[in-house]
Amino acid sequence: MPPHTDMAEKVSGNTILFNQTKRELFSLGNGFKVWNRRLRNNWKVAPLKDEISSDSLNGARLYIMPGCREKFTVTEFDQIKQYISDGGSVLVMLGEGGETHFNTNLNYLLEDFGIMVNSDAVVRSEYFKYFHPKEALVSNGVLNRAISHAAGKYIPGLDDSSEKDEINSVSQTLQFVYPYGATLNVAKPATSVLSTGSACIPVNRPILAMHQSKGGGKLAVLGSVHIFSDQYLDKEENSRVMEVLVQWLTTDEIQLNAIDAEDPEISDYNMLPHTQILAERLKACLQEGEEVPSDFTQLFDRKLYKMDNSILPKVLSAFDDLKIKHEPLTLIAPNFDTPLPPLQPAVFPPEFNDLPPPSLDLFDLDECYSSEKVRLAQITNKYIAEVGTPRKGNEDDLEYYVRECGEILGVTSKLPKGAQSAKHVLEYIFNEVVEYKKLNREREYETPDGIE
Repeated sequence: MPPHTDMAEKVSGNTILFNQTKRELFSLGNGFKVWNRRLRNNWKVAPLKDEISSDSLNGARLYIMPGCREKFTVTEFDQIKQYISDGGSVLVMLGEGGETHFNTNLNYLLEDFGIMVNSDAVVRSEYFKYFHPKEALVSNGVLNRAISHAAGKYIPGLDDSSEKDEINSVSQTLQFVYPYGATLNVAKPATSVLSTGSACIPVNRPILAMHQSKGGGKLAVLGSVHIFSDQYLDKEENSRVMEVLVQWLTTDEIQLNAIDAEDPEISDYNMLPHTQILAERLKACLQEGEEVPSDFTQLFDRKLYKMDNSILPKVLSAFDDLKIKHEPLTLIAPNFDTPLPPLQPAVFPPEFNDLPPPSLDLFDLDECYSSEKVRLAQITNKYIAEVGTPRKGNEDDLEYYVRECGEILGVTSKLPKGAQSAKHVLEYIFNEVVEYKKLNREREYETPDGIE
């Protein structure tokens, strides 16, 4: 069945297809804008939104699967394998967590070519330039010298020309950022090309693998889909890695070094402990100690410290040898050169809402216990001190003075209410004086025989 007219134009021999059928992490319009712009200089770039089939892949020079987040069917895998067998090139890109994180089944396809994406993450063990540990800066991660040579780096074993480019001889290593990526397991016939280097964990593990079939088809698997995104494509030399990778997939100009491909410098895959889970399981000590003997009493060493009086005779004899008087020890009071200052709390005393004291009447003791003559003398002295003489005082002062004298003599209490003014006091005293005089006058005329 011939392909659709629009599709036939899309999958011409100069076309690079980006798969967009599996809910990919990035697309040409979101995340790969810079990469799309650079590819358009030499290639026709188009997204693949239809079903993956031989018709849709027919004529495409490169087929890219950037971070697929849905599973493929067996039929789709068969179509991709057939596309590679017919001489097509495929670039598979995933990220940290591998299949588990992306919920895909790409390892089912990749295992047939000797490649598998691990469900791990690459982190940098030492901080340099990038704050996040998963933004791993790799400085010595090239496993095949043909990649460095294609990137314009000077390789002593490959560059035999007498005249060397000064720019290429300055920096001899390809340095790139590997963000949020995973490692790969690579076996023959695939070849490891890039690794994590010596400053990242896992150490010296493959992150880019390549495979070339007998029919000329090529497969490249990269463990990070972020490495060519808009955020990281211009960081370090990621753009050079992209150019070399696309050049190897689309042309036959780059031939991998056979010696490096046969024995790449990679380390064994060692699993690291899960730090988060270990932190939740507290242990007294993670260091292994010596084996405990069967007789546990051997663990006690009584030679270092003991309490007894066996050395007391030697101490007493030492006094005689040294001719020192043996006296009981006395307590020496400590003398501090710098005594501590008195400490006072820097707080305010509490204020309690107590009841006020009871209001008590004030009593004048002189007024209560003095005689009438003394009290009369006191009121008279007070009146003279304030007024002077009685003639200089006004009627109110004189009224007050007479009434106070009447209170002292007890005259006011004998007067009826309403008739206790100074005049009534003087009237009462005058009548009493008259009565007293009359009584004394009558006694003068009394005789023993009677009244004359």
